Amino acid sequence: MSVLGLVFSNPELYGSTLAMATPLALGALGGTFSERTGVVNIAMEGIMLIGAFFGVMAAASSHSAWIGLLAGVVAGGLISLALAWPAVRLQSDQVILGMAINLFAAGLTAFLLNTVYGFGGTPISTPQLPQLTIPLLNNIPFVGAVLGQQNVVVYIMILLVIIGHFFLFHTNLGLRMRAVGEHPEAADTVGINVVRIRYFGVLIGGMMSGLAGVYLSIGMLNSFEVNMTDGRGYIALAAMIFGKWTPFGSLGAALLFGFATAVSYSLQNYGVSANLIGILPYALTIVALTGVIGRSKAPAADGLPYEPSK
Repeated sequence: MSVLGLVFSNPELYGSTLAMATPLALGALGGTFSERTGVVNIAMEGIMLIGAFFGVMAAASSHSAWIGLLAGVVAGGLISLALAWPAVRLQSDQVILGMAINLFAAGLTAFLLNTVYGFGGTPISTPQLPQLTIPLLNNIPFVGAVLGQQNVVVYIMILLVIIGHFFLFHTNLGLRMRAVGEHPEAADTVGINVVRIRYFGVLIGGMMSGLAGVYLSIGMLNSFEVNMTDGRGYIALAAMIFGKWTPFGSLGAALLFGFATAVSYSLQNYGVSANLIGILPYALTIVALTGVIGRSKAPAADGLPYEPSK
């Protein structure tokens, strides 16, 4: 069998794809909630870093990975308010705000890592979020290797995507969020609080990105490293656009990116250069944005400030 045949027939490749896609899908899902209310969120990279660091710090000090998960999610939500307040209340440029948060988070987490833990880094005794084994799934050939044994955050991600889709497209609050992102003036006219809805969307986005960071630091690992997100926040942004600002679409795009990463690692084990394969999802994203695969259209009011009537 050829090298490609060996790689693509290995079920572990697809299990790795799901694991690699998880932080991207969580970030993209959070970005979807934010941008569906009209606030551009390119701060996912920085929020992931904040979530990753404070998740590790809380887990190490409390000796509980679950407390670390909660702390990372809360930290992500809090830092997202640094985007929401000037973007919504002061009507500042949302792209510049997002980049500022990314730069701030990179510097802050590097400073805190050195100040709190020194050259030794985070403690090796830091607890890690558990791997779960699903008995029925794990016993199914091939499927078990993909879905039967994953980190708990992977299953949380799948559940959140399903809930997120239902919430956005099948609830009154979800309808209001989409209305604010499409036509805030009309939403305001019928009594919807545009400011409150936008705060809510950005807050959800921050919490999702914080959870993505937690997965990187105490899910895949049990440590924090400087700039450990390695651009995943920006990839999540591309996945959100590729997925047309929908939860399931974002998950599909994240799986594509995760698949390319998993294939790259697998091919490297066989001595094959995987550089060209690694750029495949980026190339497809560019093609998608040109409209060849289907037009990717942002919410009409995405990135546009709005002055409430009251």
